[in-house]
Amino acid sequence: MNIRAHLVISGRVQGVGFRWFIYNIAASLRLNGWAKNLADGRVEAVFEGEKKAVETAISECYKGSRSAIVSDIDTDWDEKPEGFTSFDIRY
Repeated sequence: MNIRAHLVISGRVQGVGFRWFIYNIAASLRLNGWAKNLADGRVEAVFEGEKKAVETAISECYKGSRSAIVSDIDTDWDEKPEGFTSFDIRY
């Protein structure tokens, strides 16, 4: 069963390749959705796919990219995915 997780990631997550880090996680786990920088310095992302894969992606986000420091991830779950067919970096 596919689910959707909407994340808002806080910490030092901009200017450190974090969106591309998320993109690579999504690609390796075959997840769909998107990631984008927010004006306040956080990163927002949506993962859609199998629950276990989404949970793994969120765990990886806590680790962060090499230069990132993740202080918190606010996650909202939804059992009704929007039906994304790819993972995109939004600007």
